[in-house]
Amino acid sequence: MPSKRLELIFQNAAGRRTTISIQDPRDDLTEAEVQAAMELIINRNIFTSSGGDLTAVIGARIVSRSVTDIIAA
Repeated sequence: MPSKRLELIFQNAAGRRTTISIQDPRDDLTEAEVQAAMELIINRNIFTSSGGDLTAVIGARIVSRSVTDIIAA
């Protein structure tokens, strides 16, 4: 069964990348919606990371994974 996740990739205060993953995102997400949500996360300082506050949007992507059992228990 295929699974999907939305990965939001940010830069933190230490200059490193931090990724937030969201399982089963809506199929009709737009670039504008994702960009706005990521900017809101930064502006309201909603999350922090081991490298400090999130400071910039690096990118976002949908990751799909499909697993096919050959021998099922």
